[in-house]
Amino acid sequence: MSTANPSIDFPTSAPEPRRLTRAYRFTSVLLLAARIYSGYKAIQLWSRYFGQERKEQRYRRQDLRAARALHAAAIRLEGLLIKACQFIATRADILPDEWVTTLSGLHDSVPPRPFSTIRHQVEKELRRPLRAVFAEFDQTPLASASLAQVHRARTADGRNCAVKVQYPGIDGIIRADLRNLMFTLRLLARLERDLDFRIIARELLKYIPMELDFLNEARNCETLRRNFAARPDILIPEVYHELTTRRVITMELVEGVKVTDIEGLTRAGIDKREVAQKLIEVFTEMILRDGFFHADPHPGNILVQPGPRLALLDFGLAKDFSPRFRDAMVRLTFAILTNNREGIISAFHDLGFRTRDDSPETFLMLADLFLGNSVKRNRAYADRELIGEFAEELPRTLRANPIVEVPADVLLVNRVMGLLSGIGKTLDSQVNLFSTLMPYANQLIAQQNAAAK
Repeated sequence: MSTANPSIDFPTSAPEPRRLTRAYRFTSVLLLAARIYSGYKAIQLWSRYFGQERKEQRYRRQDLRAARALHAAAIRLEGLLIKACQFIATRADILPDEWVTTLSGLHDSVPPRPFSTIRHQVEKELRRPLRAVFAEFDQTPLASASLAQVHRARTADGRNCAVKVQYPGIDGIIRADLRNLMFTLRLLARLERDLDFRIIARELLKYIPMELDFLNEARNCETLRRNFAARPDILIPEVYHELTTRRVITMELVEGVKVTDIEGLTRAGIDKREVAQKLIEVFTEMILRDGFFHADPHPGNILVQPGPRLALLDFGLAKDFSPRFRDAMVRLTFAILTNNREGIISAFHDLGFRTRDDSPETFLMLADLFLGNSVKRNRAYADRELIGEFAEELPRTLRANPIVEVPADVLLVNRVMGLLSGIGKTLDSQVNLFSTLMPYANQLIAQQNAAAK
């Protein structure tokens, strides 16, 4: 927390080094991918030809080497690589501890930019000297991440606030990284037919630019504030629009315990399993009831206050459904919960999924992957055993009847479910998905039926 008035005598820092070129970034990522891929491939081949002895130990050592290499590259290159690490670090449900532990610090503690850079960006965006806008502005960031860093401040009229400042030039870095990513994934798909992630990367091309527009984030925040205005246990910060631009957003300062800080939750007297239950309920309401949801619920974006009260942060990636799409999502959820085979197939069609020969097996497999197996096993999160089964079955099903069209919005829903699954594992979630989701599904199906009459 800043003291006296640090904005009166801001220190200067050395200018930032020249941005790394796209060619350098591309070469670095390609070499990293080759290094990680070759390490796992070597273990796979060794085990195939020389026996399975100590196979697991070899994989764990490679997990640690690969995670450390990725962490070092993300710190050096920043940009999209940090966002990838943030997602990986959230998947405690299905990924080894070596990956999760090594990369978890990148949720909110990326090495920050010099304060002189941040000051220049704020003054450029707000078109006023920093001292004319803020009575206090802490030079040490509260958090620093892939696209921006957040500073604690106090406005001239006395409001405590958090100021999120986008890194200068980050938009160009992200665009270059996305192009590099597509090339790398094309190469990987040729080497390993079962590892074709290009359809997901194409959706990133659509959604990442949204996160670079803080005016869009401000609108998302206001929408969620309206949707949860009646719930005192959900806190969405207020945006100070007069101090917000495309690259700087200022909002109410919110404090709390990071959702995956189990020791911190215990010290605050907060039941971690109650937090897990509330998270599922809140995101069910967003997706099925409102058709508008926070699409980036990684641990750095969720704080918990006693109650428990959930505070959601960082609304750059949010999505609204059309009424037709939301209705299809409700029907798909209801069909999976009631094990209605025909309803599952119909809902997938209505959502916009298409397969090569339109046979039902692929849709039924997707239903299990989407939600069905978690409900059948009464598990609040995925586990490695379940993922292992799908790793064997899904490629075989997709080769027989490949998906040729996937609605982009479903990919975001799956991303959210993956993030929540990882958090649920950390919180030792005991949520009963059937009993939690069924009341929402019943109510919304009844509303659909009434509207159709």
